[in-house]
Amino acid sequence: MSPVSLHLRAETKALEQRAALTPTTTQQLIEAGFQVYVEESSQSAFQTDEYKQVGAIIVPHGSWKEAPNDRIIIGLKELPEGETFPLVHEHIQFGHCYKNQAGWKETLGRFPAGNGTLYDIEFLENDQGRRVAAFGYYAGFAGAAFGVLDWAFKQTHPDSENLPGIAPYPNESELVAAVKKELQIAYQKTGDYPTTVVIGALGRCGSGALDLLRKVGIPEDNLLKWDINETARGGPFREIVDSDIFINCIYLSTPIPPFTTLEELSVPDRKLRSIVDVSADTTDPNNPIPVYSVVTTFNDPTVLVSTTAGPKLSVCSIDQLPSFLPREASESFSRDLLPSLLELPERHTATVWTRARAVFEKHVTRLNE
Repeated sequence: MSPVSLHLRAETKALEQRAALTPTTTQQLIEAGFQVYVEESSQSAFQTDEYKQVGAIIVPHGSWKEAPNDRIIIGLKELPEGETFPLVHEHIQFGHCYKNQAGWKETLGRFPAGNGTLYDIEFLENDQGRRVAAFGYYAGFAGAAFGVLDWAFKQTHPDSENLPGIAPYPNESELVAAVKKELQIAYQKTGDYPTTVVIGALGRCGSGALDLLRKVGIPEDNLLKWDINETARGGPFREIVDSDIFINCIYLSTPIPPFTTLEELSVPDRKLRSIVDVSADTTDPNNPIPVYSVVTTFNDPTVLVSTTAGPKLSVCSIDQLPSFLPREASESFSRDLLPSLLELPERHTATVWTRARAVFEKHVTRLNE
């Protein structure tokens, strides 16, 4: 059997520094008999030489488009906007096109048009139906950081100013130190720490959010840890209105009542100042936080919520939060993905890959509905 060839494409989304393969996992794949091609990238948190030193074949940025058809293309975020040519390869990436997101038909349709295949990372599941790899922990960790920073900023700046752009951090300790510093400045002015409600607290994302909140010094009594039991009665929830920060960490799989609404938030006695929608189901018609409509960025992290009463309220809806800690997030994710990647030679029979292909084929049939 000829070796599997993996082609790590360079990410093109602005400020996306993560990588689906790190030098560590690349070396392990090569030692297992894989051929690994790595595109040159000016924005990756990992240097080209790091991959070269472990035996990867370095290729030009964007060269995946001309790669042999039997090469499997692996990446993270969506392909560049504006491109419409048919996709002829097998692709491993986040597709964001199975839940009726804006433009999903155009995105998904490129694969069958070229006889290509999408193995959507979000739908790579083991025999127990659990995702084999996810960025949830660091998404929650980074999202909570933005929530605290935005709340603290509001305590020390006029409403005419918004939280400024923030660049990714080199490591977790520096991020924690920076957030803790801003929180203490706000505490000196207000005399209290923000009450924060985390919905989805028992999942990977929620645990990451809670870890950040604890590490920066928010007392346990100020943390409302909600999951399915607390939300079973159905929203909207007044507890969100009465908190300072709301962090949404759920995985949206079925329609649910909204957690909050513009009407609920438009009350004079609202405490809530900062919402972080880590899930970022912005264009999903079932988004449980239907109070905003744009994806924010590291350069412009918040968007104003148009309430008719109460204090200024903003949403952070960055859809690449783990890239706030790109190296640590990439190492964690790639390490979890590695066992499934090692099964790629048997992908036509291995459960993780056959299940992902079945999901892809099911949604392809929807294109003509």
